[in-house]
Amino acid sequence: MNLSPRTYSLAVQRAGGLALILPPDDVVAESPDELLDMLDGLILAGGSDIDPASYGAQPHPETRGTRPERDRFEIALGTRALERDMPVLGICRGMEMLNVIQGGTLNQHLGLELHRHTPGVFTDHRVRLEPGSLAERVVGGEHTEVKSAHHQGLEVLGEGVVASGYADDGVVETIELPDRRFAVGVLWHPEEDERSRVVGSLVSEARDRLKASTP
Repeated sequence: MNLSPRTYSLAVQRAGGLALILPPDDVVAESPDELLDMLDGLILAGGSDIDPASYGAQPHPETRGTRPERDRFEIALGTRALERDMPVLGICRGMEMLNVIQGGTLNQHLGLELHRHTPGVFTDHRVRLEPGSLAERVVGGEHTEVKSAHHQGLEVLGEGVVASGYADDGVVETIELPDRRFAVGVLWHPEEDERSRVVGSLVSEARDRLKASTP
């Protein structure tokens, strides 16, 4: 069974987009273009921990619930989407996946005082965005209050990955790939905040490109 919190689909729908949930598929992972041809943008969503084998590490005792089939699927889909310069947004695990796709590594267990101090409840904290960054444009300002629920983060940045937002404790909260027109990741959960512009920014980017390519 494949499940996704409905908040993701609702956030896309509020922005005027049509949300499609994609189950892991090893056949599609071998040749993702046919599926990507049907999409205008890609969200790599949150969820369970990424298998440390995906980035050449041994598992930490707190790394749990890994699903290698999902990792294979998202690595293949995300890699090809970036190669095609599609609009890509990574959310929480999805931001971590963007970094892994680019050859980066993860810190498998952060301190939880700020980011997930009460399991099962989204934690509110502040994020500072770099002025002039894509992340600042996506969020709509240099500071934002976010809803967080993660215990992992980035360790080594992948090739071409730039950190562009930070929590008060220094944890990287947003990344982007400047050599792509729209490839950004956020470590928090914008889909849980109806006031957030993040998911809507992806939908707007995809819509603008579709209009520009339509005769």
